[in-house]
Amino acid sequence: MRLTLPPKKKKRWKILGFLILAAIVVGAFASFGPPRLYAKSGTPEFCAQCHVMESQYENWYHNGGHKRQKCIDCHLPNDGIARHMALKGLTGMWDSFVFYSGRVPDVIKISTSGAAIVQENCKRCHEQTVSMIKEDRNCWSCHRRLSHKISGTL
Repeated sequence: MRLTLPPKKKKRWKILGFLILAAIVVGAFASFGPPRLYAKSGTPEFCAQCHVMESQYENWYHNGGHKRQKCIDCHLPNDGIARHMALKGLTGMWDSFVFYSGRVPDVIKISTSGAAIVQENCKRCHEQTVSMIKEDRNCWSCHRRLSHKISGTL
C-alpha cells in the first residue's frame, strides 16, 4: 500500500522546498557571488563602514597587541565553519537591522553571548598561557587595554 499526500499538502511541501532552496541560493550568492564579498565582509574596514563603529575601529587600529587580528577573529566563533558562517550571517543581519532602524545605543556594549565568544577565542589563541592560570573570569577584566573603550590613543 502506497501513501500519498493530499494535493494541498503536496503543494505546501513543494512551496516550502522551493523557499528553502531559494534561501540557500540567495545566501550563497550574497556570500560568494559578488566579487570577494565574503572576504571583504571579514575585514575591520568593512566593520568600520558604519559610523557608529568608528571609535571601536580607531581603538583597535592603535592597539598594538592585536592589530594583526580582524574583528571576526575575536567576535565570531572560530571552532568550526558551520557555526562561524551561521553566526556571521545572523549577527550581520542583526547589526544591519539595528543600524538602519536607528536603534544603535549611545554606548555599544557586548552581549552576554558575544562576550562568551570573545572569551572562547582568547582561550583558543592563548591556550598555553591560559592553561597556567585560574580561568574564572573574563580575560579583559585584567587586560583592560583590550577593551575598545580604553585602548588605543589615550
